[in-house]
Amino acid sequence: MKFYIGSGMKNCELVNYYAKILEENEWKHTYNWAKNINGDETIKDLIEYSKLEQQGIIDSDVVIILLPAGRGTHIELGMALALNKKIFLCSETKEEFSIENTVNFYQLPSIVRLVGTADENLKEIIKL
Repeated sequence: MKFYIGSGMKNCELVNYYAKILEENEWKHTYNWAKNINGDETIKDLIEYSKLEQQGIIDSDVVIILLPAGRGTHIELGMALALNKKIFLCSETKEEFSIENTVNFYQLPSIVRLVGTADENLKEIIKL
């Protein structure tokens, strides 16, 4: 299974953890943006990364979104929806899906919402 993981920059370690576990289960990561983040990016770098991220989403079978998410993550979610990808929204708490905090697109029936630890969420994703 080919996968892409979207999340906010503050979740780089979590992105890498999900990727490691999925790769250990013989899934293929289409692009890991978290390996490029060092806090020293230029606009030119960001343009290049966005092209790689877009292609990673296109090439994936599954898009995993780790919450809380940043602005770019919601663009990744939009691309995944437009491309009819299998989407998992993962959160450690139910608060991300509460009416006060949610994004209306999180509620689409085609999106699988998972609430739990990284290992609990990964267990559900790997079942796919």
